[in-house]
Amino acid sequence: MRRAAVVVAAGAMAVSLAACGSAKESKGGDSSSSASAKKGDNIKVGLLLPENKTARYEKFDRPLIEKKIKELTNGKATIQYNNARQDANLQAQQVDTMITNKVDVLIVDAVDAKAIQNSVQKAKDAGIKVVAYDRLAEGPISAYTSFDNEEVGKTQGEALLKALGSKAAKSSKIVMVNGSVTDPNAAQFKKGAHSVLDSKVTVAKEYDTKEWSPDNANSEMEAAISAVGKDKIAGVYSANDGMAGGIITALKAAGINVPVTGQDAELAGVQRIVAGDQYMSVYKPYAPEAEAAATMAVYLAQGKSLDSVAKDKVSSGSQKDVPSVLVPVTALTKDNIKDTVIKDGVYTTAEICTGKYKSACDKIGLK
Repeated sequence: MRRAAVVVAAGAMAVSLAACGSAKESKGGDSSSSASAKKGDNIKVGLLLPENKTARYEKFDRPLIEKKIKELTNGKATIQYNNARQDANLQAQQVDTMITNKVDVLIVDAVDAKAIQNSVQKAKDAGIKVVAYDRLAEGPISAYTSFDNEEVGKTQGEALLKALGSKAAKSSKIVMVNGSVTDPNAAQFKKGAHSVLDSKVTVAKEYDTKEWSPDNANSEMEAAISAVGKDKIAGVYSANDGMAGGIITALKAAGINVPVTGQDAELAGVQRIVAGDQYMSVYKPYAPEAEAAATMAVYLAQGKSLDSVAKDKVSSGSQKDVPSVLVPVTALTKDNIKDTVIKDGVYTTAEICTGKYKSACDKIGLK
């Protein structure tokens, strides 16, 4: 996993080679290689994303994936897209539709990584390869790309300890608000965070939040405040920015100001960091993840080997040694906003420093 930075570089090189690589150069494909290679750039790619409550999927993932697929196929690929709106049953129907429409390859970010297994098997039986995107779907997937998810949790935990400073003691009580149990990433985030926090502080209350819902996180935080006591909470581990928003609303209502973590570097999360309401987020550069998924999908559809792209192997509960690209992450605080999301073009200073955030932006040098 720690070779992720090398993987990204290799992936980028593979992308640049894709445009000029010939079928003759692409060796090592499976038994469908010759048939797939005949398709050339005229391939049909299915893209299924899990939900639209989290801003990243429609704002970043979808356009980045679609752009890279078009680049790799000289604009000739057809892309069919659906969003499951956090409904696993709907996503299963969407896979069935993609199979009926005879896509050549599927990129799937599963709503429920276990429930998707039968759909992945159906796709394989129909001769359609599946790239698991962002979440490690069960079933016979052909490739996977995501971030080093345990490292995400460790990054969050380490940042929270840094924010606590001298209060980072075993007597200090924190609240942990984790993601949905249907998302295998949530378990990895939690594992990584616990590996850092358990020996340093006391987890007074902990929740696994259904559907990653900010509203549910808000209710959980209110319950934690009642159970632990408003003056006894030193900090809050929030697994992502959306839930951090709900958590911070509950904290403010109770008159509590403690460090809160997040993830995804959502615009609202970055603005809360600027304002001092949220301590940090995890910046996950979506471009290399999206480009890796697009590249692997195109290669699979064209019958090419993934050896030049996927340098890691990951195993799920049902599939071993899946060719994978794992992308590194960065702790985002007010100190490095300019060097991360602004530098990479995710947001402009004008987008972040609107109205009520302008004076706070000025204080930290965002102008």
